[in-house]
Amino acid sequence: MELLNKNMVKKQERPIKVIQFGEGNFLRAFVDYMIDIANEKGMFDGSIVLIKPIEFGELSRFHAQDCLYTVSLRGIDNGEATVKNRMIKSVSDAVGTYEEYEKYTALAHVDTLRFVVSNTTEAGIVYDESDRFELCPPNTFPGKLTKFLFERYEYFKGDPDKGLVMLPVELIDDNGMHLKECVLKQCENWKLPEGFVKWVKEACIFTQTLVDRIVTGYPRDTAEDLWKEWGYKDELCVTAEPFALWVIESDKDISGELPLDKAGLPVIFTKDHHPYKQRKVRILNGAHTSFVLSGFLAGNDIVLECMNDPMIRKFIENTIHDEIIPTLTLPREECEEFASAVLSRFDNPYVKHALLSISLNSVSKWKARCMPSFLGYIEKKKEIPSHLAFSIASLLAFYTGSEIRDKALIGHRDGKEYNILDDMKVLEFFKDNSGKETREYVHAVLSETSFWDEDLSKIPGVEEKVTEYLSVIRKNGMKAAMEQYFA
Repeated sequence: MELLNKNMVKKQERPIKVIQFGEGNFLRAFVDYMIDIANEKGMFDGSIVLIKPIEFGELSRFHAQDCLYTVSLRGIDNGEATVKNRMIKSVSDAVGTYEEYEKYTALAHVDTLRFVVSNTTEAGIVYDESDRFELCPPNTFPGKLTKFLFERYEYFKGDPDKGLVMLPVELIDDNGMHLKECVLKQCENWKLPEGFVKWVKEACIFTQTLVDRIVTGYPRDTAEDLWKEWGYKDELCVTAEPFALWVIESDKDISGELPLDKAGLPVIFTKDHHPYKQRKVRILNGAHTSFVLSGFLAGNDIVLECMNDPMIRKFIENTIHDEIIPTLTLPREECEEFASAVLSRFDNPYVKHALLSISLNSVSKWKARCMPSFLGYIEKKKEIPSHLAFSIASLLAFYTGSEIRDKALIGHRDGKEYNILDDMKVLEFFKDNSGKETREYVHAVLSETSFWDEDLSKIPGVEEKVTEYLSVIRKNGMKAAMEQYFA
């Protein structure tokens, strides 16, 4: 079977408008997918050059396939399992910063270039004072970006119309603000001219973004079957869910230059992305964290199994609609619409999302994702939210073990071991406390301020409610406890 290449398709040459630090699955199934649609609809007319920002790895597969690849969206549409395939033609080249430094640097001279997308992981946006301007390229992503911007500034002699728009999608709070801070610190560290610093501040735009799509990656188990269906071999194909959301916050309106929303894509331009982040973290991530531990102890292994369990599904839906949404700042109608999409995503038969993988670092996850809704509900309703309180008891039941082995606390479900993974200090705490009498154990956890930044045991009624739930879980098992309270 022939490898996918440009001779198989009509690929239109377009001006380079985007460079993208990162060639991984997420960006290719999210940003590059959207730009491909905008190009097709005549709304953008620009190509993307992928930049490999690290030394290891290679780009030979991209060159072998002329930067063409297929995105397969698989999920639920109007209650039916559907698959939609699209060949992506928006990528024109792939360049390594270390292997092809001169070619990479020359991209700073491209007149049509306007956008810089990045996904260098959460650890990518960091300032390192030991990074050096003389390196080709500098070690860090902010260092590489700073030097790239300086190259552009000098080449175009400080033309304010040649500034670039940064679109970082790294999953950290206020990603654009932090990236800009790192660039400006690097400017100071490298003693770059004041004129350049002014150009970065005034001619360049650092957006803050929120992105949402589950990208399941290369379909290793089914790739050959897909190739037979498509009629070509594609070693870069990537699978993802249909749902997507890209929220972009910027001081200056860039929606006219990047009209993805006008192409019918799920992109929101806003002056404040925080309410949308609150909605995602509380509803999507918060729902996950609130049920995965109880779902696992009730005998399930993946999210889809929980959704197919009527009792757990009811628990999830009631948690979202009755206890989380009432605490959010966006209009309820918007939150309900998002919640409906979240439940549909949990129902996706193509995503086998393991509960144990979601359980990683559940203590800090509960604090970030569930505690704001828990406290917000108590403040607003003057009562304890039963489902979220039960999720605390479930966390305590899950984090029960007396032995740490291979950096994991060993828990037991139906006589079989499972690994509880968290920071070692957290695991040590639960090893020392989870064997205590129920009320004493609950008090120890709720009053541990290093977990919650406050003493949750001091909130009237919380300790009693969690103790009640955990007592029943310990006596009768998780499934029976859920049936008793939530069936």
